Parts: sequence; structure tokens; C-alpha cells
Amino acid sequence: MTDFLQHKIFKLVSDIAEQEGVRAFAIGGYVRDCLLGRDSKDIDIVIEGSGINMAEEVAKKLRVSVNIFKHYGTAMLHCDGMDIEFVGARKESYNPDSRKPIVENGTLEDDQRRRDFTINALAFSLQKEEFGKLIDPFGGTKDLQEGLLRTPLDPDITYSDDPLRMMRAVRFATQLGFTIVPESFEAIKRNKHRMQAPVVSIERIVDELNKIMKAEKPSKGFFLLEETDLLALFLPQLSKLRGVEIMEGRGHKDNFSHTLQVLDNVAAKSDKLWLRWAALLHDIAKPTTKRYDPVLGWTFHAHEFIGAKMIPCIFKQLRLPLSDNTMKYVQKMVQLHLRPIALSLEDVTDSAVRRLLFDAGDDIDDLMLLCKADITSKNEQTVQRHLRNFEIVREKLIEVEAKDAVRNFQPPITGEIIMRKYNIPPCREIGLIKETIKNAILDGLIRNDYDEAYALMEQKAKEMGLTNE
Repeated sequence: MTDFLQHKIFKLVSDIAEQEGVRAFAIGGYVRDCLLGRDSKDIDIVIEGSGINMAEEVAKKLRVSVNIFKHYGTAMLHCDGMDIEFVGARKESYNPDSRKPIVENGTLEDDQRRRDFTINALAFSLQKEEFGKLIDPFGGTKDLQEGLLRTPLDPDITYSDDPLRMMRAVRFATQLGFTIVPESFEAIKRNKHRMQAPVVSIERIVDELNKIMKAEKPSKGFFLLEETDLLALFLPQLSKLRGVEIMEGRGHKDNFSHTLQVLDNVAAKSDKLWLRWAALLHDIAKPTTKRYDPVLGWTFHAHEFIGAKMIPCIFKQLRLPLSDNTMKYVQKMVQLHLRPIALSLEDVTDSAVRRLLFDAGDDIDDLMLLCKADITSKNEQTVQRHLRNFEIVREKLIEVEAKDAVRNFQPPITGEIIMRKYNIPPCREIGLIKETIKNAILDGLIRNDYDEAYALMEQKAKEMGLTNE
């Protein structure tokens, strides 16, 4: 196993540990990823003694700075592209009202026992006499080979002590493509009530949720969250998409499965986190807007507009960013996600394309990706027809953008120009004139040109009774 310990940090820690008379081990995710052949940027080192003292000694030798977190008994430094964390071996006990443990000094065995999963309890020895030896008290190697997630101890104890481990189980299953063993899966369902404040903060839940979202195939995580009944605790709006209702022998598609297929389709093409969030939430208003019409069948009229209005509430609920443009971006994607598809079903006019370009702005490419991902019919002919029409829309977008440059355009007549021309204060009439000019440009009635826009301003002002006297 010494092939996995080539980074200079391991030899250095081994030398210092021998001098100090303590035992040191590489443990957890680094060991797991080495055995799986995955890249890792983090190294966790556990010391039977003071992790902080070891970090300080290592930092001196390397001549690097070290960040010390005395409250947690940990220290971290950066070396050759790796984040290296040091902690003293410990054993833990828990208060039922908190996931923060009562910590005591312990041995490696104590430390491995407190780990969340057997595959994260693996350790490499850094002792001179057994350098690189794999220490595996719970069968983590076998679980790695079989692709299984299992807790070292009774799963009810593991999950009740630190309920966030239930989210971590789903996250690792998603990232690694592993299976949660049945006894662990059932324990998650039994302990799901523990996944609530004040025991677990929504911020920690969402941190795990974002890691699931960034996985190669994030749908697996959301199916697991739904099957374990965790999803309804923090994102019930998404859970409500699940299921098929039948009226007069006519059913609609399962919008939960459809949504996750769209999410996977987007994930296959883009690693943008918030575009993936937009995919997850694009049909979020379908349960609210679902109606049955004897002629039309199942309808979800205006679900894109109502869905966009739901986004701020969901972002507040999950403590997602509100202050930057993140929320507005997701809102925009949800509100516009039907527009390109609607265009593909009709004769594509320059005016409709200009308006789409204007409304989407620099996010037009993301929107087109989302819309293409939204084509999930099981009928291959239907899919191919939509895709052909979609390409026509894409070509038209390129043509109109090259000709008219309307993406993010600003009409040449500003409110200041109108106020100065007609000697008026800010008022409703200014907005009406600006809207008239904007619509005329988008409809192709005038060019995006100052003189043409100025002439239209004068015409509209005259109709409204404004003069420059």
C-alpha cells in the first residue's frame, strides 16, 4: 500500500511521530479513494495524541502556515495542492438534542469505531515498522469491492447519534454508485425524524444536497431521498411531484421521474450547479396547476409562471443564496423553460426570437440546454421531431442575434432623455414611452437605432399630449 503514500507529507509525519513517540495514521476519504483509484485533494491524518501539535511541527518543517481550530481539536495546512487536516484520535458520545459530540481522547480503534461507514474507517499506518499497512477492522475493503455502504456499528446508533450521516449515506451512494445495505436503509427510514433542527441545520443538509447535485448522475440521490422519506422533510414541493393520477382512463406522466431525467440530462452536458437546480425545479408547480379536462386530458397551465413565483420561497426555505443573481437566474430558467419548445412547434418569427433573446439575455445557451434536456418522451419519433424543430429554433437564434444584436440590448432612448425633452419629472408616461420603443424594436418595426427610436418617442409623446414647450 506504500504506493498510495508517495506524498512527502506521509514520510514527514512518520518521522515526527517516531521522534515524539506517538502513532499516526492516514484515515478516511483519502484511503477510500486510493483503493477506488479516484483522485483526492484531501488527506486526513489522525494522531494518538495531539493533532494540533503534529500539524505545527509539520508546518515548521515545510515552512507553511497552519490554521488551528482549538474548539474542534483540529488543524489544517496546504501542501503541494493537497489540503491536509490533523486531528487527535478520539471517542465520542452524543446528547440526543444535538449532533455535536462530547469528545474524549482515544485510540485509533476508538476513532475508527465512530466513523460513519466502513469504507471511511479504513486507515494506513504511518509507523516506521509497518508503514503503509492497511488497518480495516470492519470489513471496509470487502464493502468497497462489493460497492456497499454499511455503518461500522448498529446503524440505528450511528444515524441517531449524528443524523447528517443519513444524508452522507445518500451522497456517497450517489457519488460512488454504491448500494446502501438493507439494514442501513431501513435504519434511515426509522431515524428520519432526527433530520430536523436543532439537531441538524438546514445549511448542513443543503451542503450535502449540493454534493449530490454535482454528482455524475444526481437522480440516484433524489430517488434515495424520496424512498427513505428524507426528501419531504426539507423539500416537500419536490416530493409532491411523485405519482400518477388517472381520470377516465387517462393518466399523466410521473413528474418526479421526469424531473430527475431532465436533471440527469442537464448534468450530462453541464456542471453548472444552478442550472442543475433549475432542472430540478423547472416543473415544481405542476402539482399546484394540475387539472383534468375531458377534452384536453391532464393540463398544467401556467406552471412555468407559478413555478417561478415559488422559487424565492424555496430558496428561503433552504437558505440558498438570495442576495446575488443566483435566485433570479433559477427563476428565469423556470419561467422561460417552455418558450423555446413552444417556438419549435410553430413558424418561428423573428419577433418571437428577438423577445426570447431579450428575455434570456446571456443565459440563452443555458436555457436552450435545459429545454433540450426537457424532451424525455419514450416515443422515439416524437423525440426526433422535437429535436429537429429545436435545431430550427437554434439556427434562428443565431441568425437573429447576428443581425439584430438584441441579447441584453438597452433601448437607445432613456428616461433621462424623455424627462429633459419634455421637462417632466419621473412619471408613468416615461415608462409607457420606453415600453413602446422596446416593443417596436423587438417586433422589428424599427431598428435598434437612436434616430428611429427618437422619432417614435416624439410620435408617442404627441399622442399622449406631451410637449416640449
